[in-house]
Amino acid sequence: MSRRLQFIDQSAAHAGVPFRITSPIGPVLFLDDVASSHLLLSALFITARDDAPPPIATAAGEWRVELLAGYAHACVWRARFALPADRPSEYRWDGATYAVACDLTGDLRLAYVSCNGEEVGDMHREGSERNAMWERLRSEHQRRPFALMLHGGDQVYADEVTQGHELSHDWPERIPRAPSRAELDDLRYHLSERFLERYATLYAAPQFAWLGARVPSLMQWDDHDICDGWGSLRRSRTYSPVGQTLFAVARESFLVFQQATTDGDLPTRFADPEGQHLGWAVHGSDLRILAPDLRSERTRRQIMGPGGWAMMEAEAQHEVAGHTLLMSSVPLLGPRLSLLEALMVVIPRMQKYEDDLRDQWQSRAHRHEWRRMLRLVRDLARRDGHNITAVSGEIHLATRAVMDLRDGLQLNQLVASGIAHRAPPKGWAKFLGALASLRENPLSENPIRIEPLPGHSSRYVADRNYLLLERVSGNWSAQWDLETTGLTPALAL
Repeated sequence: MSRRLQFIDQSAAHAGVPFRITSPIGPVLFLDDVASSHLLLSALFITARDDAPPPIATAAGEWRVELLAGYAHACVWRARFALPADRPSEYRWDGATYAVACDLTGDLRLAYVSCNGEEVGDMHREGSERNAMWERLRSEHQRRPFALMLHGGDQVYADEVTQGHELSHDWPERIPRAPSRAELDDLRYHLSERFLERYATLYAAPQFAWLGARVPSLMQWDDHDICDGWGSLRRSRTYSPVGQTLFAVARESFLVFQQATTDGDLPTRFADPEGQHLGWAVHGSDLRILAPDLRSERTRRQIMGPGGWAMMEAEAQHEVAGHTLLMSSVPLLGPRLSLLEALMVVIPRMQKYEDDLRDQWQSRAHRHEWRRMLRLVRDLARRDGHNITAVSGEIHLATRAVMDLRDGLQLNQLVASGIAHRAPPKGWAKFLGALASLRENPLSENPIRIEPLPGHSSRYVADRNYLLLERVSGNWSAQWDLETTGLTPALAL
């Protein structure tokens, strides 16, 4: 079962027959939580059906794998184990040793990525082109290791999984009114197999596989992990039997493949053990990573529901030393997108982009909720007396913004998007830059500025990219790695 032999036979899948895994995929590491000076980890494996992987071995002993989920021709397995959180460590699997930069107590580096794919044809892209930035990230880890890898949404582009089934082929434009239970069960099977295929393909890519086995991941989801615009589509779509089946399968797949868990077994970092929302927080040494769920409770009129807001308000009451990283899958600070929404009312051909703009905090539909979140972040910073950094993806551009929180504090918004999604036209970046010059201050006493990246003159950069976050002697900084121009100068946070 060598890691070096893993691959997927997709020739049958494209002919309409379920694909087959011919060698194990994994291990892929996930951080379950930090507790008692240890990293609590899960290692994920995908194998041919009933082909159980060997155990994980550490200095503390062996850790057996357990079955997590079964599919027509594959099984997903998990081994939970622990490594010390105050020094570099390693584990062994199948004759190979994997070094893990576990130390969260002193100087450390984190990587942030988002938008790992494209809406159309992503499964057919040439691997070295698609994963070029993953290869760069791997080289960066080899140069100076990352302790954690943060994934800010759209880890998988599932938009095409609905194709090939009678109930969902024309989703969301046309949906059947009253499908039978048997038809919905068949749809669930179809969607589950298609999600498996996508996740397995992504995790088998050598550029990601090498990193995923050595750097624990923390993931939150966004719309493409379900379907384009989930929650911003009309209620007649999302609450239809087909829509609810799609969401249920996407959520189940998210838990299995992005969290290495299932319902009833959520790691302790999740705020709601019942999983009504999937927000979580990790508290490390002088570091809090806070990731609200902006999809599970989303509707056209709200971004977060009661569970999500309860989590955020509870976190605002915690006194936290050090620094807070807030993962907002869609940017918390941005330009006046409400002007574009107003244009859509009078330009019919632009109305197809309505759900894309309604996805944003800046949408007119979410104005009250946006203000509520910004006040909460401001109060959180003032309670703890430290700056807060928000990291986001979603827009397929690199940019940053600053919000003055008063009392010498500020909210830095860093957007890195995407690691695999190709950049939009440079004209779009220039247009957004011009829109940003109009300013958008939802809290009049806390002005927002959209700023250029270090070493750049424009506010938005149209390049594939990822973000590096570093703490040295207690001081945080950030750098973007841009596909065309490389690493930016460091930005002090």
